[in-house]
Amino acid sequence: MRISSLEIFNIATNSIAKVNEGLVQTQEQMSTGRRVLTPADDPVAATKIMQLTEEIASIKQYQNNINIAENNLFLEESTLNSVSNLVQRVQELAVQAANTATLSLNEYQVLATEVDARIDELLNLVNTKNANGDYIFGGFKSTQEPFTGSPLTGFRYNGDDGQQFIKVANNTTVAATDSGKRAFVDIESSTNTVNTYASSANTSNPPLEMGIGRVVDQLAYDRFYPEDIVITFNADSNISPPGKNFTATERSTDRVILENEPYIAGREYIINGVSFRMTGSPVSGIAATPATRIFGSEASLSFPQDFFTTPESFTMSVKGKSETFILDALINSTADLSTVLNDTANGNAQKLTRLGLTVDAQGIQMPDGLNLTVSNGSATIDDVMGLDTQNGSTSTNGVQAQAGDRSFIDSSKKQDIITTFARFAEAMREYDGETATRENLSDTVAQTLDNLANAQTSILDVTSTIGARMNTLTSTRELHFDSEVVNKEVLSDLRDLDYAEAATRLSQQSLILQAAQQSFIRVSQLTLFSQL
Repeated sequence: MRISSLEIFNIATNSIAKVNEGLVQTQEQMSTGRRVLTPADDPVAATKIMQLTEEIASIKQYQNNINIAENNLFLEESTLNSVSNLVQRVQELAVQAANTATLSLNEYQVLATEVDARIDELLNLVNTKNANGDYIFGGFKSTQEPFTGSPLTGFRYNGDDGQQFIKVANNTTVAATDSGKRAFVDIESSTNTVNTYASSANTSNPPLEMGIGRVVDQLAYDRFYPEDIVITFNADSNISPPGKNFTATERSTDRVILENEPYIAGREYIINGVSFRMTGSPVSGIAATPATRIFGSEASLSFPQDFFTTPESFTMSVKGKSETFILDALINSTADLSTVLNDTANGNAQKLTRLGLTVDAQGIQMPDGLNLTVSNGSATIDDVMGLDTQNGSTSTNGVQAQAGDRSFIDSSKKQDIITTFARFAEAMREYDGETATRENLSDTVAQTLDNLANAQTSILDVTSTIGARMNTLTSTRELHFDSEVVNKEVLSDLRDLDYAEAATRLSQQSLILQAAQQSFIRVSQLTLFSQL
């Protein structure tokens, strides 16, 4: 068989190129230290390498998450220990304050001043931030200050119950924070107590503020408990001379407890055994515009009308409540009509009271501003009243009163640590050596000691859960470390190059390439022209 010169060159070129490709690949492997450079080199190994690489990256991220969680928990634990030390110090002051027979008034003022300083310190602790600038006790609302207020305005927790969880393994998450509500607010009180605060919807400037409030008559308050009190500022015209005033009602029933009480900023008010003070300039309410159904003029009415012989009736309705009124007398004027409608003998007066209506010779009024309807009458009654009672007639001029600013006194079985400190300090400041303040101080000291003991229990409970979570993080980190070592070993076996084998292969491939090149040179010279 004859082989052309072109074929010889093609065969030699392909062979040399193939050998050279293997040589280049080996050189790349040695320069990178990797056996598998592309999935085509070893498809099975390449798939496994990808899986192992992703798993190792996940372990790295989990280890970073563990570090973040540990830092947060270390900070929280340190803060809780500091709060616990503060509580212990105030417990010592409370035991000292119980000695009313030996301590002077000035000494009580000194003790109160120290407790005030401890309140400031406590506020700083419960508003601690982590390295990211987030409040560690704010729950999910970690960007806003969780605890605000002062002894004059009361204290509020602005966070929520949330805990921020961090994933530290495929199936493991750990709470990296605790809410301030759980640690410092939801603490069992030794007695029924209250939380006082102003409504967030108030618009006054300077704003209406509520002091911390306290129970000064436990028996009176226990009879009222667990009801809440709503304080609503009325129209200035509700009192004479006109001025700011408020009404206190029971939240669940709207029952009036204290009505049209003049407001004096900073004055102590006592309602159902609860003492409180309000400051600021509250926005007053707007008085109601009465709804009316005016009788017709006597010149246009038909008198006399004798309902004594044949009584007739009609209906008046207000806000879904209806009453039937009887006309059972001789009526010669609208004054007579008013007398019949205010008669107690036929029950009309009682019905007016139930509906909240008043009647005089001019007509019917609803002072509260609710519109009223007269209906179910007769042509004769229409002639006497000058109103359409047959088809029904409804007032349109009534406007209900608009409430002003509001404050609230909520019943509670819980008392936060800051409020416990503040009420203790207030009792010492008010102590003047008299029997009443001595008894109040003694009661407050006893409640303070009980409440602080409960606070210590709450702090210890949270601290213990932190310890459990730290143990979880430690064991999870060790597991990740072991997994990482194993995965890296397997990855190395699959991916890393055996340099001894590669060096031998490189030498072999270099020798083959040189032999191929030299053989081609000699073969390429075997032509008939060289024999001439």
